[in-house]
Amino acid sequence: MGSAPRKLAIIGGSGLYDLDGIERVRTREIDTPWGAPSGGMKEGTLGDVEIVFLARHGEGHRIPPSEINYRANIAALKIAGATDIISISACGSFQEHLEPGRFVIVDQFVDRTSGRASSFFGEGCVAHVSIADPVCPTLAEAARQACEAAGVPHHTGGTYISINGPQFSSRAESLLYKSWGCDVIGMTNLPEAKLAREAELPYATIAMVTDYDCWRDGTEAVSVRSVLDVMAENNRNAKALLPHLIDTLGSERQNSPLAIETCLDHAIITPAEKRDPDLVAKLATIAGRVLG
Repeated sequence: MGSAPRKLAIIGGSGLYDLDGIERVRTREIDTPWGAPSGGMKEGTLGDVEIVFLARHGEGHRIPPSEINYRANIAALKIAGATDIISISACGSFQEHLEPGRFVIVDQFVDRTSGRASSFFGEGCVAHVSIADPVCPTLAEAARQACEAAGVPHHTGGTYISINGPQFSSRAESLLYKSWGCDVIGMTNLPEAKLAREAELPYATIAMVTDYDCWRDGTEAVSVRSVLDVMAENNRNAKALLPHLIDTLGSERQNSPLAIETCLDHAIITPAEKRDPDLVAKLATIAGRVLG
């Protein structure tokens, strides 16, 4: 299996609206068949690697979690030529050892969102991709090595539960999610991770712990005020580890060991003669490889 040039997409979450050190930066406005993404794609290079950066909530954090156009964001990154996606997200913790300031390189997701468009496919062209293993192990290992090299406290592995928000959890919900064995909680990585898989883009999350949600006795419930200081330090650490991540990944890439780049080969169940041509035309941006 030969190598190919890498173009790494970084999706910045709460507080991370820009990156330091990117050279030859240009902002590219991309429209998609699913509408406009959260903002312009900031393209450039970091070291020898091409980078495209997208602020998930838009600059100034103007878009709440359930109003993010996740399909447009992923489609825009695909159109921009991204080959891999690293998501950087704030999160709460359900585990004592995952304290505020620690980064968690998650490997599983639980979806408790509702009302969000979670697939590019639909009536007229049906597809079923597997997300049994939603995180690319190559990207996750690179994230682990980058945290280690940057001296950032981190933990490898864990389950991220995604809720709608924008409200934080009730205590009953927090205790329920903890009892399920979830490790961290956030509001944005789903359906993002599902859509990345449909777009055949390897995906990994660096979840940055800001708080203990509200399950913990004797600890103040999470609030915006309580997480801002932790968030600022987390974002400094996120920016510090990125050069190490770039060095680890390099400018040339191999396909994911999960064969994510070809996951649509046997996923589309609607025969060609039954497909809706309008939907197929929209899907060309993310699935043109298999739709012709």
